[in-house]
Amino acid sequence: MASDPEQPTLSSLGKVGKSSGEIGGVEEPLLNGGTHTSENYSIASAIFPFLFPALGGLLYGYDIGSTSCATISIKSATSSGISWYNLNSVDIGLITSGSLYGALIGSVLAFNIADFLGRRRELILAAFLYLVGALVTALAPAFAVMVIGRFVFGIGIGLAMHAAPMYIAETAPSHIRGQLISLKEFFIVLGMVAGYGIGSLLVDTVAGWRYMYVASTPLAVIMGIGMWWLPASPRWLLLRAIQGKGSMQELRETAICCLRRLRGEAIGDTAPVKVDEILDELAVVGEEKEVKLIEVFRGKCLKALTIGAGLVLFQQITGQPSVLYYAASILQSAGFSLASDATRVSILLGLFKLIMTGIAVLVVDRLGRRPLLLGGVSGMVISLFLLGSYYIFLDDVPVVAVAALLLYVGCYQLSFGPIGWLMISEIFPLRLRGRGLGIAVLVNFGANAIVTFAFSPLKEWLGAGILFYVFGAIAVLSLVFIFFIVPETKGLTLEEIEAKCL
Repeated sequence: MASDPEQPTLSSLGKVGKSSGEIGGVEEPLLNGGTHTSENYSIASAIFPFLFPALGGLLYGYDIGSTSCATISIKSATSSGISWYNLNSVDIGLITSGSLYGALIGSVLAFNIADFLGRRRELILAAFLYLVGALVTALAPAFAVMVIGRFVFGIGIGLAMHAAPMYIAETAPSHIRGQLISLKEFFIVLGMVAGYGIGSLLVDTVAGWRYMYVASTPLAVIMGIGMWWLPASPRWLLLRAIQGKGSMQELRETAICCLRRLRGEAIGDTAPVKVDEILDELAVVGEEKEVKLIEVFRGKCLKALTIGAGLVLFQQITGQPSVLYYAASILQSAGFSLASDATRVSILLGLFKLIMTGIAVLVVDRLGRRPLLLGGVSGMVISLFLLGSYYIFLDDVPVVAVAALLLYVGCYQLSFGPIGWLMISEIFPLRLRGRGLGIAVLVNFGANAIVTFAFSPLKEWLGAGILFYVFGAIAVLSLVFIFFIVPETKGLTLEEIEAKCL
């Protein structure tokens, strides 16, 4: 393209009209006492600003699924295709968790560079790291090189999981913001199912693990090119404008062009008015102030951090890895012969998770965030106590375990799965959204690493039944946290969330 999408021209704007699904909003009060203009947009113009960032989630999910099969392939003397196949448990652990530790580093990097780079450039960098990490892993001539590749890929995960929800939240129309960010969770699960499926097809192929990892590279290229083509987040541009990090007039004009590309022709002549409304609301809530690190832990910023970090912490410590760990044995005990194949179990549960996440996507902007969280986590509590009882009292009634397993997976995908990522993307004030979401993502991956590491020792020490009771008690605490701390953000603009909920 002749011009950088960061500086779009009016002639480059997409031509999308009523036939593409033009939708008009309703006027709502402004924070300064006026009223919002109608939030007009077309469905067609909203597809790509969601799709290309969401590919970052798809690649994250694919890595989870494919790695579970790759670790089987790489240990095989006959099909690994390498001389260093005799790997011990620590080596396999490094392959499995290398991307997780890379994601932790990526979260720390995102904390420091997000507001400087912007959401779009951060996603371009994530796509580049996805590509490099996958290629280094797939072509690794030695174990150490493979671990480096896994680590690089993981840094891409950390950046993508940080920037994708921000970009989608800041560019999506407020009436479908919840659906689009929840749909990103759907893409993660879709990636997992694809990873399990492709991995199961290649697991017996010579050097199949190399093909599993290289299979992700086309998507990384598409993601990078797509993000290069997309415009910058108008809200990020306006934040830089009011903080004096560029010419107010130039950044305002660029934000108007970006908003027109994001909304399509349906926005008509209202783009300048919408941009001015956002500027006015940012001024009302004090976004012109420069962020200092200590501010993240004060006032409304601390409240946002408590809500966001609390949700993703409970998302990880309410037992999801443990429940999935027992999925194969639970289904086997109920007489499902296919359950002897862990990969098939993963695919079956992945498909079920896809269905439940799809339901959450359809209803999140109608029912709201709190009802899904409260209802879903309540179901998780019941299922965890049923699982605990099965392993202590009811081991001769496997139908209880199967019902509890499906109840847990379904309720998780209706609540913590999509809503956790949705809330952290919209709850932070704009000027500290990059840093706040960076901390939340760091908490997410850090808690994931701790739970993964601690699960086996805790299982041996407490036993499966008591461990599920502990997770059930933690889930009860998360219910209390959601009921008293987490606000409802359905239908509010990001600026209204900051003004009314924090």
